[in-house]
Amino acid sequence: MQTSGNTILVTGGGSGIGAALAQRWHDAGNTVIVAGRRLEALAAACEGRADMHAIALDATDAAAIDAFADEVVSRFPALNVLVNNAGIMQFETLETRRDLAGAEATITTNLLGPIRLINALVDHLVARGDGAVINMTSGLAFVPLIDTPTYNATKAALHSYTISLREVLAGKVEVIEIAPPAVRTELTPGQSDRAAYMPLDAFADEVMALLAQQPTPAEVLVENVKFLRFAEAEGRFEATLGALTAMARNARHA
Repeated sequence: MQTSGNTILVTGGGSGIGAALAQRWHDAGNTVIVAGRRLEALAAACEGRADMHAIALDATDAAAIDAFADEVVSRFPALNVLVNNAGIMQFETLETRRDLAGAEATITTNLLGPIRLINALVDHLVARGDGAVINMTSGLAFVPLIDTPTYNATKAALHSYTISLREVLAGKVEVIEIAPPAVRTELTPGQSDRAAYMPLDAFADEVMALLAQQPTPAEVLVENVKFLRFAEAEGRFEATLGALTAMARNARHA
C-alpha cells in the first residue's frame, strides 16, 4: 500500500483508533473520508484538516450501506482504500438467560458491516487498480477475553474472512489486517484511562510505521499484540487466556 496520494475511507473515524489513523493518513498526504453515526464527532476529527471529509453512515443498516457506497464513490471517485474500523464491544454474562440484542448488534456492526461494505465497494476497488482493504480485527481474535465473547467471535470471524478475501483478490486489491491490542480508547467505558493498556498515540504511530514497510505486511501487528497473536503457536494459549482475563478484570476494577 502506498503511503500518500490515496483517497481513504475510514469507518468509525470519529474517535479512537479510527480518528487517530485517519488524521495521520491525512497529514501524510492523503484525502480521507471518515464515516460513522455521529456527525459531530466526525466533524471534530476533521477540524483543521482540509482534506478530511465526514459522511454519516449507519453500519448496521444494509440499505444505508449500499446508498452510502454510491454516494462516496460519486463524491470521491479516486477512492482506493477502504478501512473497516467501526466496531462495538460489550461485556456479557453467559451463565443465565439474557436479552441478545447487544450480541446481535455486535455481530451486525463488527462482522456484517465490513462484509456488506466490502461487497458494495469491491467492484470499484478492483477497477481502480491500486485498491486496498484494511480490516481492523483484534488481538482477541486469537486469545478471547471471556467477558466479551461475542466481540471476540466477530473479530475471529473477520480475521478468517480477511484471509479468504486476500486470496481471492490477490493481484487485484491489497488486503491488510490490523490486529490491535488493548488500546486506551473509549471502546468500553473507562478504557481510555487504563494504565495497563497501550496509549493511543503510540499505537497509531507504530501502525503507521509498519504500514510504511515495503512490502506492506499482510498482518500489521504492533509489539504489544504479539503475545496474543502467537500464544497458540508458541504453546502458551491456556496461560495467556488466564493472564488476559485477570489483567482485564483487574484493570476494570482498579
